[in-house]
Amino acid sequence: MDFKLLINFLKELQNNNSKEWFDQNRTEYEALRKNWITYVGKVIDGLQSFDPSLNGLEPKACIFRINKDIRFSKDKTPYKTNFGAIMNRGGKKSLFSGYYLHIDPKEIFIAGGAYQPTPEHLAALRQEIDYNYEEFKAIASNKIATKNFGTIGGEKLVRPPKGYELDNPAIEYLKQKSFIWVKNYSVKELYSPTFIEEILLSYKAMKPLNDFINRCAEN
Repeated sequence: MDFKLLINFLKELQNNNSKEWFDQNRTEYEALRKNWITYVGKVIDGLQSFDPSLNGLEPKACIFRINKDIRFSKDKTPYKTNFGAIMNRGGKKSLFSGYYLHIDPKEIFIAGGAYQPTPEHLAALRQEIDYNYEEFKAIASNKIATKNFGTIGGEKLVRPPKGYELDNPAIEYLKQKSFIWVKNYSVKELYSPTFIEEILLSYKAMKPLNDFINRCAEN
């Protein structure tokens, strides 16, 4: 995929976020979208080499629409100014954690884990961490993972969640409302011919966190 063309298109969209402009440039968008689907397919092929839960996953089930849902938003511009894909079991509409890829002129990153899980999923995840703290701690502090992503991020409570005491050894993890790992890239890195290989190495380091979280989604 020619990411230079994509970045240029997204920059223009940021400056001209209107239906009129988009309709005038729809042919270019459709060509970029087609190439994006092909690219995501290649990423999925690489992921399947170490994550068999993605076998049979179709790229179209992973990519997000360019149209925004503006019903409850103060920003009424009609289009997203990024290309994104979440490669997980069941596709973007499922609850399973996976491997996210975000391309934006201002921000290029990969991510994984649990972002804003449902209350039921969050409760199950906290319980799993409480019961298996040493296992989760080993995943969160793995040297390869922390070199790629740092610490587990996401919104966090100030006080312990209901049902857990402050002296619980896992309390700092139990306070999390999201459990995410993020790694940022430069535009130069995006343009590299080895970009897929680079993100696949980081995705592989991310897999143990996704696996732990997905145990809770399965219940």
